[in-house]
Amino acid sequence: MSESILLQSYQLGDNTLRNRMVMAPMTRSRSNNKGNVATRLTAQYYAQRATAGLIITEGTFVSTKAVGFINVPGIYSEAQAEGWKLVTQAVHEKGGTIFTQLWHTGRLSHPDLHNGDLPHAPSALNPLAKAYTNDGFVDTVTPKEMTIEDIKQTILDFKNGAKNAVIAGFDGIELHAANGYLLQQFFNGCSNHRNDEYGGTIENKARILFDILDALEGVIDYAKVGVRLNPTMHNSQGMIIDEDTIPTYEYIVNRLNDYGLAYVHLTEPFTPVDDVPFAVTEVAKHFRPLYKGTIIINKSFTKESGEKIIENGYADLVAYGVPFIANPDLVARFEADAPLNTPDQSTFYTDTEKGYIDYPEMVG
Repeated sequence: MSESILLQSYQLGDNTLRNRMVMAPMTRSRSNNKGNVATRLTAQYYAQRATAGLIITEGTFVSTKAVGFINVPGIYSEAQAEGWKLVTQAVHEKGGTIFTQLWHTGRLSHPDLHNGDLPHAPSALNPLAKAYTNDGFVDTVTPKEMTIEDIKQTILDFKNGAKNAVIAGFDGIELHAANGYLLQQFFNGCSNHRNDEYGGTIENKARILFDILDALEGVIDYAKVGVRLNPTMHNSQGMIIDEDTIPTYEYIVNRLNDYGLAYVHLTEPFTPVDDVPFAVTEVAKHFRPLYKGTIIINKSFTKESGEKIIENGYADLVAYGVPFIANPDLVARFEADAPLNTPDQSTFYTDTEKGYIDYPEMVG
């Protein structure tokens, strides 16, 4: 029996990945401490999963303004960078490769997370979604429209996050420009009604991403930078697809070729879009001809569907989320065609070891 293509090594910049399985970024809310610092518990969680070819950490907030979820580790302070050193050292000791995801939630937040201040967003438009606070999931509000000064500061915040990621020993970073959060809020017309240099045209709506990438020059090698995009997000997290949506992402992906990035991380549709005007139903297949570098694809893949999308040439690596939560030895289970543990969704966002580091590995 030939080896699964998912289990074959892959060269990602300077990193030789042991396999093509990526642990997707997933919020876990275990940094319930002053300063929201990653801890030894965080390090144990990621080290358990270090057999993944690449780990992408949960989103890490680049500033206090970026916060949209309780108990999430940040990467804007010296203490937070020190906390992440525990994680990178633990993963590297197991021979793993780990990137961190830099995150700003934008309007998907709540004043309760900002000392009563409104969250920031491209435009003052309520996404009519939920934010996770100490009172659980609560309704979002109409955010504050960012000034040019706010935008420039946010660009610097991402730059600072990248600096701290280097200090913390990460092998690279991923810019979170997906799933309805701040950068995607700039890209989409449903959330960006600006009429300045950050709104209106496709080029203007995409500008903040490229301003951030340009700001990273000299901070981190572009070959250690990934970008996550979700081009077909519809009726979720306040995102709506319109006639400019796919052309905007085509423009973004084409321009990303100029940077020599580690990868572009794409997500297949969260919800069915077969009947949605202007949508594409197969994201990896659509964008593969446009992007010349490494593509990671994500969204509910099995071993078999992951193998197929790589064999078809639409992606190079496949990201698995929930299966890695419940199966720290997911790679070994795929190799052995072993059954998977069932995830306990009630523990996804709690603040204890339960449902975090206590899933059993295979016996024998």
